[in-house]
Amino acid sequence: MLASPKESMDMVIKRIDQSEADRIVIIGSSLGGFYTNYLAEKYQCKAIALNPAVYAARELEPHVGMMTAYDSEEPFDFKAEYIDQLRALQVESISNPERYFLIAAKGDELLDWKEMVTFYPGAKQLILEGSDHGIADYATHLPAVIEFIEH
Repeated sequence: MLASPKESMDMVIKRIDQSEADRIVIIGSSLGGFYTNYLAEKYQCKAIALNPAVYAARELEPHVGMMTAYDSEEPFDFKAEYIDQLRALQVESISNPERYFLIAAKGDELLDWKEMVTFYPGAKQLILEGSDHGIADYATHLPAVIEFIEH
């Protein structure tokens, strides 16, 4: 498991650079939404951010130390240096907001949906009443995601 933001980003960039795709679209949720911002700015591509952690370093700094993986019960050490790596990947403001689609849930129990809305001025935004951090009803919003990608 990769915990280092730098190693994770290096791996994704390598895969994108090695791909033969004529266009890319980045989709990410939570911390993945944070990474989506960085990649969309780097590659000037379309991006869909789902309940993104727009200020990941600030959100994760209180969690430095031993943690349990979200998708397993495996313990891992979330190191202080990872916060600096996240700061290095921080996008201060998005360029070309028309390339972005934000899906934010008012019911997100971890992140502030209002902060997400403010971070993406001028971008297409779908603000969900209720829902949750994982956007459990994501499948119902998939047609809007596909339409954004195709147009």
